[in-house]
Amino acid sequence: MAKQNRQTVSYLTRRFREVGLNPNARHGQNFLIDLNLIELLAKSAKLTPDDVVLEIGTGTGSLTALLAADAARVITVEIDGHLYQMAREELEQFDNVTMLRQDALKNKNRFDARLLESVNHWMKEVDGGVFKLAANLPYNVATPIISNLLRCEIIPTTMTVTIQKELADRILAKPNSKDYGALSVWIQSLCDVELIRVMPPSVFWPRPKVESAILQIEYRPDKHAQIPDTEFFHQFVRSMFFHRRKFLRSVATAAFKNQLTKPEVDQVLSEMNLGPDARTEQLTVEKIQQMCELFRAQVGQSG
Repeated sequence: MAKQNRQTVSYLTRRFREVGLNPNARHGQNFLIDLNLIELLAKSAKLTPDDVVLEIGTGTGSLTALLAADAARVITVEIDGHLYQMAREELEQFDNVTMLRQDALKNKNRFDARLLESVNHWMKEVDGGVFKLAANLPYNVATPIISNLLRCEIIPTTMTVTIQKELADRILAKPNSKDYGALSVWIQSLCDVELIRVMPPSVFWPRPKVESAILQIEYRPDKHAQIPDTEFFHQFVRSMFFHRRKFLRSVATAAFKNQLTKPEVDQVLSEMNLGPDARTEQLTVEKIQQMCELFRAQVGQSG
């Protein structure tokens, strides 16, 4: 495995110089150069021979190699053509790695169909396959990747990712905090989340200006089962936090302006025992779920 564990600054600068490549800030390219942390990320994913693993952001293939050593299949995606070629050389010995050179996302709300087709294909090929995500996610796409994977037909059982600490704080946030928002509620409604490690800028090259974190997100089907209409809930949560400083009544009235009257909105808030000065950011995840169902029922009655 020594060949794949050389992701140090000296190794990267030499290899990049050989191919005339500079890290591309537009693609959120910050390479994790602490070998112990690369191994911690791979170890935290707890891979088994039954796992089909998605990695978004192949980079030079350092993490990919560690994942491939333990998983049945690794599907790894890289948008940068130079990096794709570099990683192909590093990973040529592995026959269980599928490399895709493309953007993982079609747009901010949807994955590229080719990526999903590859996942579906290998989940059928691997007997008893378990889908997981393990990745040093490019900063600029981390939020839509994590959020949208929870809306896919096949949802990863775990997502073990390196992301900006600011994003980790938002995912883990509790009510009445500045970081609590739609993303917090959406992910906590479907998953358990654990902070594995906070990492300083010095463990990346080039150095980002912010701290990062390794986060473990575990999908909980039992939590998901408590949400009758996932798409309605997803849109509802986003709407309720769209103007987070406004009072809940005005936010809800705007969100349902073509579906519910103000008295109908007031009826739901009254059932929730929420006064005129209530704000969404004060409500627990459970309260927001309860309110969503009351609004969904009210929309159904009005329709």
